[in-house]
Amino acid sequence: MAARRAADAGARDGRGRAQGRLIRASRAARLHLVATVALGLATTALIVAQATLLAHVVARVFVDGAALADVAPSLWWLAAASVARGLAAAGTEAGGRYGAARVLADLRERLVRRLLLERPGSLAGEHAGELAATAVQGVDALEAYFARYLPQAALSCLAPVAILAWVLPRDLEAAAILAVTVPLIPLFMVLIGRLAAERTRRRWRTLSALSARFLDLVSGLETLRAFGRTSAAGRALDEAGERYRRETMATLRIGFLSALVLELLATLGTALVAVTVGVQLASGSLGLEAGLTVLILAPELYAPLRELGAQFHASADGLAAAERILEVLDAPGGVTVRRPTVEPPDPALVPVSLEDVRFTYPGRSAPVLDGASLTLEPGRLTALVGPSGAGKTTLALLVLRLADPDSGTVACGGVDLRRVEPRAWRRRAAWVPQRATIFAGTVEDNVRLARPEATSAEVAEALRAAGAEEFVAALPDGAQTRLGDGGRRLSAGQSRRIALARAFLSDASLVVLDEPTAHLDAHSAAAVEAAIGRLAAGRTVLLITHRPELAAACDRVLELRHGRIAALGRQGLEAAA
Repeated sequence: MAARRAADAGARDGRGRAQGRLIRASRAARLHLVATVALGLATTALIVAQATLLAHVVARVFVDGAALADVAPSLWWLAAASVARGLAAAGTEAGGRYGAARVLADLRERLVRRLLLERPGSLAGEHAGELAATAVQGVDALEAYFARYLPQAALSCLAPVAILAWVLPRDLEAAAILAVTVPLIPLFMVLIGRLAAERTRRRWRTLSALSARFLDLVSGLETLRAFGRTSAAGRALDEAGERYRRETMATLRIGFLSALVLELLATLGTALVAVTVGVQLASGSLGLEAGLTVLILAPELYAPLRELGAQFHASADGLAAAERILEVLDAPGGVTVRRPTVEPPDPALVPVSLEDVRFTYPGRSAPVLDGASLTLEPGRLTALVGPSGAGKTTLALLVLRLADPDSGTVACGGVDLRRVEPRAWRRRAAWVPQRATIFAGTVEDNVRLARPEATSAEVAEALRAAGAEEFVAALPDGAQTRLGDGGRRLSAGQSRRIALARAFLSDASLVVLDEPTAHLDAHSAAAVEAAIGRLAAGRTVLLITHRPELAAACDRVLELRHGRIAALGRQGLEAAA
């Protein structure tokens, strides 16, 4: 029980910090909050003015027997207050949605920038489906928080205080009843809200797991069909969907319970005030104008708090997602930068070196690299061989500054790359990974990934140099053929040549090739090998390969084994093969 209470307290603290950090997250959020409070003040003043004017008009007509002309100015002011209140409500709604849109756009940009630019090499432990759900549905779920919950929270803080201050000099007994009953609504809201928040977090975690499961099944659909496991996968997805349904229904039940309790408290409070005012009016101890003012304002005092309870449940999904969003934003970046930074040296002119590098993946006890050292001489083609899992791809990530070593130095021309802006260094480098990623878009779009401003002629030249010209010309629309989701699929060899075309199109003087001929047929492998020869001209190249014949054509061959690197001669190369 103690552990459970500690976990609940930690969750509440996390929610509080999340709400505070959401406001501090961006300048747009702070401006949105200021505008929300200003509109809340205006709405509060108009509520009080409207009630006072209406009570004044009724009392003048029924008590003093005033004619229409006598109360006409008050009626005009009442009409103006009603119109102004309507405009303030419309302004709150429109301003809330506009401010929320700006905040969400800023938050999504920060989230995507964090994932794509600052953590590109440290996402191995993340679930792609869960991250996608966080970046899309999670951020969208915050709209209710910024567009409705925050404005209502501002109004709920301002309106009760202003109404109580206005009622107090007019009817002390009614003010006392209001002062006693009003705090009960936030109290029950907090008690029910704790349970609702926990249920909402569980619902959000279930949705994230469902998204991750669905993405896995879609990406592996061909494999599942080949092994006849589609039915089992469908049942697993059904079970995940059923868990999500149960969590959603449990959350809705709490929401309905909250609405019932808040409505009941507000109704009882208003009834008590009405009885008290009626008794005082009957005894003559309270004037009609003051009594009507109190009666009109009593429901207006409870209404913002009831609406706040409703908006709390509407925004609960967003707050649950916010904890995950902030967790992603707080996660350490893939690389560190030491200030002041310096311009990146040119790998085509000076060597790239790793000195006594050690690297361990999170969650693993043994290091992948343990004292690894190598030098990539400028303008030379260096091959790196070794058994699968030895850490060759990890070493490539360090060279590209997609990860930082635990110890040791990665340098270029004697300049520690931690003193260089990662994006500036990556502009000097090109990477052809083992599994080339083809994005949704045309062939030209995929090649232009290396240099967005390149012309169609330059893209065509890069495709020709990569040996991709022939198969691209055979596509239905040539270089304008759409690839990826919803488009044409490419074979492994074709995808690899598109990746090589990116390297040709870039201005990079350092090229890292990770198993460029793996899983290719003889014809495709020969085409890729020829393209590598053309690509290596005038560039510093690190080639990771298992093929002895490809490594033998390089200027230098190194072997990575047991976390360390050693040079290999031809006999050593044959033995390693």
